[in-house]
Amino acid sequence: MIHKAILHMLPPASWFCTALILTLMNMNTNDKQTPTQQVRPATQAGRFYESDPQTLSQQVDNYLMRHAKDSTYVNVAALIVPHAGHYFSGNVAASAYMALNPEKHFKRIFLIGPSHYEWLNGASVNSEVDGYATPLGIVPVDRETGLQLMAADSVFSYYEKAHDREHCLEVQLPFLQRRFKEMPPIVPIIISTNDYSKLKRMAEVLKPYFNEDNLFVISSDFSHYPSYEDAYKVDAKTKEAIMTGDVEQFITTIEENSRSGIRNLSTSACGEFPIITLMLMLDKEYEIKHILYQNSGDIDNHDRRRVVGYHAFAFLRGSNASTTQLEKQNEDSHFALTDSEKQLLKLIAQKSISSAFDKQSFSSATLCQDHPTLKEKCGAFVTLSQKGKLRGCIGLLTGELPLHETIYRMARAAAFEDPRFPQLRREELDRTDIEISVITPMKRIYSIDEFQLHRHGIFIKKGRRSGTFLPQVADEVNWTKEEFLGHCSRDKAGLGWDGWRDAELYVYEAIVF
Repeated sequence: MIHKAILHMLPPASWFCTALILTLMNMNTNDKQTPTQQVRPATQAGRFYESDPQTLSQQVDNYLMRHAKDSTYVNVAALIVPHAGHYFSGNVAASAYMALNPEKHFKRIFLIGPSHYEWLNGASVNSEVDGYATPLGIVPVDRETGLQLMAADSVFSYYEKAHDREHCLEVQLPFLQRRFKEMPPIVPIIISTNDYSKLKRMAEVLKPYFNEDNLFVISSDFSHYPSYEDAYKVDAKTKEAIMTGDVEQFITTIEENSRSGIRNLSTSACGEFPIITLMLMLDKEYEIKHILYQNSGDIDNHDRRRVVGYHAFAFLRGSNASTTQLEKQNEDSHFALTDSEKQLLKLIAQKSISSAFDKQSFSSATLCQDHPTLKEKCGAFVTLSQKGKLRGCIGLLTGELPLHETIYRMARAAAFEDPRFPQLRREELDRTDIEISVITPMKRIYSIDEFQLHRHGIFIKKGRRSGTFLPQVADEVNWTKEEFLGHCSRDKAGLGWDGWRDAELYVYEAIVF
């Protein structure tokens, strides 16, 4: 209206020049305008978490302060954190975020989760927005890194519907905003594919970023909808698989859980594919810490017939996290048994088998009250033989149980559970010899020169496959070192004759009596 009034006040000959001036004025004004910032709205505020900023801050801070005395680490590479409503999983999520040092400055946070609504057969990176809104403010997005991921491999793309109502990433943001003094930008990624080759491609692209400059946060809940008791069992198995750091073991466990027939179990990890992607990047030695477990039945016990499980894990990098789980379980190398302790273990093995014929049991612990060494967690094998011929042999390489209990269980297993032989009969017991091999601490070796034939047993591990020969096997055959390893690799681990050459090798000694 103002422009028209000016035109009516001027002579006709001036109209063109005036219109041109006004057009140029408008163009200059537009040139100075800042482009509108694209922000993803807080779609889950008021649903999965509080929408009022003050209430949300207080609630998140209260969750965090519950874990104020928990350990904080400067070398956190990644977290696995649940993503249910804060009421249910907030305590477990807070335990993970309190493992972070708030003074640590990250360049960016890769925030990775599963899709609950869209099937992508790939990964969607939200590189189309400048920030994610929460009631606590706007979290910046590293759009440039997102674009670099998509340029590196077509397995990464952008699909708007994968992000617009997805909650698994958004619910993490208030915890990050309250934990860090300066919030780093995020790279939001939704993964939705069961194609293992594509997950490997994702891991290969992300791997250069898996360094001290960046933090990876993997968003996942665990068991969905079994009973309270079944959730604890299933989630414990999944936890142990993750703790191994072995992606094949994790996949196998997930598959075994799905075939277990547990009522109402729809999944044992909704973030299975993001977790696999993370584990595929673990080419170094990382220490994996399990921080906390709860399920929804622990929070609201009104209905424990259908619950959801929540785990928190931290993956630590650095020299202080370089020992494997096998080495950590057996790091004390000073171990010896007295003659009386050896005799006591032989008695436990004999009584374990003989009592089984009468369907009875006895407490091996009562026999070991004055022998603390027998309460140490050690691996052991029990071997049964008749006139020098093997009749059964079962054992554990690592110390999962007190030694006396290991002997008790392995003796029964050797007598009745060795698939190579029929169950031992009562009338055979008197002519059956019992030999016990207590396994000393295991040590990782990197050269065959470190292996001493006749002295060392060998444990070969690659992926899900493993096998062992006890030291005394070398006394029964006339093999070279290479033949000893070759037979173990092929006949025990199923890796082929030369499979030991690129497998993990461990040596141990056995106290045989």
